[in-house]
Amino acid sequence: MPERGLIIIPTYNERENIARIIDQVLARDDRLEVLVVDDGSPDGTGAIIDGIVATDPRVHVIHRERKLGLGTAYLAGFKWALARDYAFVFEMDADFSHDPAHLPQFLDALEGADLVIGSRYRNGRVTVVNWPVGRLLLSYSANVYARVITGLQLFDSTAGFKCFRREVLQALDLDAVKSSGYAFQIEMNFRAWKKGFRIVEIPIVFVDRTEGESKMSKKIVREAVWMVWRLRWWSIRGKV
Repeated sequence: MPERGLIIIPTYNERENIARIIDQVLARDDRLEVLVVDDGSPDGTGAIIDGIVATDPRVHVIHRERKLGLGTAYLAGFKWALARDYAFVFEMDADFSHDPAHLPQFLDALEGADLVIGSRYRNGRVTVVNWPVGRLLLSYSANVYARVITGLQLFDSTAGFKCFRREVLQALDLDAVKSSGYAFQIEMNFRAWKKGFRIVEIPIVFVDRTEGESKMSKKIVREAVWMVWRLRWWSIRGKV
């Protein structure tokens, strides 16, 4: 697979992690480039990224004035990628919960798939490290809930470590995607599934962040609870 791939990394106050994660990503495969979407991080993350961009042509950045949410950051990155000649596009966190060591597995799986998802719960096996029991139960239950309500047969539909072929993003109406957080991941998977694309889950080990603060909130959870019902309703009405 000689084509170029882009890894989109949204950031908000990730100065402790961003340089290291970029270095480790780029070291995995010469075909990979990085696009950081920074939401005006007050801790100076944006300035660190600018310094890297100035010296490395494989690193790019979109600066946004304020915190606008994970979903909109990825959508901005998808549109940026589609305006250029990237053949595949990754979603990836900046906090090392998504280990760059898994990237070759994604690239191998992409040979037979249109969307590859790094699953924490594949075949019922939990591969999450350092999460409190309450957070783990919330995440696992959210995936069961999404599977039952939407019919989307994935073990980890809320996973944020994933790779799309360009054709998937081109086929989806990105302007129609309105959700963020957990709900954003479910919605993107659901829309790709309804378009008939091949979705494959591969096992990954997810390790909770060691630097910075979690972006999880009650608002994100509430959005996911209601979004699965909206997706089901939109599907019945032929709007997805």
